[in-house]
Amino acid sequence: MAPGHKSIKRQLRDYLESAKPASITEAVWRDLLFRLAPVSESYLRELLRNTGLPFDQPYAGVRQHTFEELEQSLRDLLMVYTTANAALDRDRARYCRRQVIAAKDRAKFLGHNPRTAPGKRAEKEEMALWMLVWLENPEVFPAWVEARKRSGMPVDGQDADLP
Repeated sequence: MAPGHKSIKRQLRDYLESAKPASITEAVWRDLLFRLAPVSESYLRELLRNTGLPFDQPYAGVRQHTFEELEQSLRDLLMVYTTANAALDRDRARYCRRQVIAAKDRAKFLGHNPRTAPGKRAEKEEMALWMLVWLENPEVFPAWVEARKRSGMPVDGQDADLP
């Protein structure tokens, strides 16, 4: 790194020490994207998650380490998406969809990657299905996921037959 150039991590740390945000709001998110450009949203999101600060949706994105995280993320995004559509805020609604599409693509990649453990592949394929349902009809997702959980789908690595 050239002298005088701070890493993205260092710049973020400096920003957080100076601004002391209580949470990652839309204003903080946009300010950080501007200040840290050309940082990728996914890298910034990862760094911010590591701070432990509360994170507003849709900027928190989709968490998919566990089925519980995935469900909560998709439900939270549904609230933002529904509100955005009601307010005719198409940009915000599209942003929500883009977050789910990107997460679905990551899950599908892991679900089809031969280097991923077989149990993890099945889990990621199931998670991709959840996100596809959300993308096809977000309003149906809450009822669908409840029915899916009752059907005996695997939860967080527990052995179960995929329906």
